[in-house]
Amino acid sequence: MRFNTFQVSRRGRREKYEDRMGYCYTREAGLFALADGLGGHPEGEVAAQMALQTLAALFQRDAKPALEDPAAFLQDAVLIAHQQLIRYAAEKGMSDTPRTTIVACVLQGRRAFWAHCGDSRLYMVRAGKLIARTRDHSYLELQNALGRVPQDGETFNRNVLLTCLGSPGKPMIDTHGPMLLEVGDRLLLCSDGLWGTVPDDFITEQLSASPVADAVPDLVEQALRNGGPRCDNVTALAVEWEGEADADEGHTEAGISTRSLSDDGFATTIQAAAQDGRGGADELDEAEIERSVREINEAIRRANERQTGVLKKS
Repeated sequence: MRFNTFQVSRRGRREKYEDRMGYCYTREAGLFALADGLGGHPEGEVAAQMALQTLAALFQRDAKPALEDPAAFLQDAVLIAHQQLIRYAAEKGMSDTPRTTIVACVLQGRRAFWAHCGDSRLYMVRAGKLIARTRDHSYLELQNALGRVPQDGETFNRNVLLTCLGSPGKPMIDTHGPMLLEVGDRLLLCSDGLWGTVPDDFITEQLSASPVADAVPDLVEQALRNGGPRCDNVTALAVEWEGEADADEGHTEAGISTRSLSDDGFATTIQAAAQDGRGGADELDEAEIERSVREINEAIRRANERQTGVLKKS
């Protein structure tokens, strides 16, 4: 396959920089992911980094060179990332767990799949029109969905999330796809530092009007200007689908061709360690990941048994 991508992150006026992003790919599949660590909880930067590392490690393990079921992979990988955060906090004896939002997308063949938890977003733009956007797991999005408008003196705080990775309860994970891709389709993954100050129609317009290498930094700079003195960190990763590669090429003028990779080849921009060098996110233990997979499968088995029992009684 062939795609063009551009990613950028700019620090706002926040005390901590907790955004992380990156992508990896094999000969037949690509994974793009972005995480935004939650302030008000410890080590949000570690949470975001561990989430991305977990997805990348699982993608490298399972995409040989394609994923058997991309939607199921995303659902399971995000849940395993959540489990990794819970285990990390327990092993460190932390009274509160590091937490993060996440949005991730898999491109495979001519199909796109994505999943998210929290309020980091994915936008899909085609021929100048916004054809898909994730819906935040937030109090504000819920009120909008219910058709509620603020009354006199009332405000809806967009920072109140209903779920995230690392939360005490099982996180809500929304998955979508497959969406059949057309040449020129553009997908944008971004933190709330971008969409919180730049409206959807402007994002759509900019993504449609310019190459992603120009549109993404322009959007980020506009978000920083709009955010003013209290601006959040702004992070964005965009990918343009250029079709299925028809030649064995590496980096072409048009973008990246994955055909140069072998069946077990793997390339990534996701760092192996947290940028601040703090412990806990340096390496992922394969045994820990396998343990998380077993725990999830066991939980699914127990849930199915309970459901079967209820059906038999009814």
